[in-house]
Amino acid sequence: MTYRYCLFDLDGTLTDPGIGITNSVMYALKKFDIIEPDRRKLYTFIGPPLLESFQKYYGFTKTQANDAIEYYREYFRVGGIFENSVYEGIPEMLGELKRREVFIALATSKPYEFALEILKHFDLYQYFDYIGAATMDGRISKKADVIAELLDKLEIEDKKSVLMVGDRDQDIEGAKKNDLSSAGVLWGYGSLEELQGAGADYLVSEPGELLSVVIPWH
Repeated sequence: MTYRYCLFDLDGTLTDPGIGITNSVMYALKKFDIIEPDRRKLYTFIGPPLLESFQKYYGFTKTQANDAIEYYREYFRVGGIFENSVYEGIPEMLGELKRREVFIALATSKPYEFALEILKHFDLYQYFDYIGAATMDGRISKKADVIAELLDKLEIEDKKSVLMVGDRDQDIEGAKKNDLSSAGVLWGYGSLEELQGAGADYLVSEPGELLSVVIPWH
């Protein structure tokens, strides 16, 4: 199979945001007098929409979860956003895909404003032809909805030409809901079992391996 379009998740796929996201969650939880000493417990927040995670893991009501998101953003927009790093091999892989004339798009549940700032700060923006992201007001947040909006905006009708790349089950499930193929990456925050269970079409252990999966059409 060859792919003309490649959609990338951001957190856990292109960059490792572990410190910044968990610090932001800790800051938000503290506003509710919740002290979480084990940072690893908060890795579950990396990937899914925040509203969903605060409700699922801490039993917040929707109102409390929305308040928690505002607290999260207080910390994230001034500090947490840069407590992040690009995974080794990502710029080289994106550059090669660009050279092969693959259309590269972002498909993230992170709000557009934050996603754009991260790509520009870490010098990844140059590789992207389109940025698909969540909305700050939560209207679009789930990965399946981000992908659907992206496909609509780009007017992509041949879904067989599109590959979604991500590290968590919602990336794989979001691709399936939109009838796309998917590649699960094993360097992020999702386990092999999680990605296999979600039904990833491909599994890759390093960025360079994607080059043998994504081949441009001629």
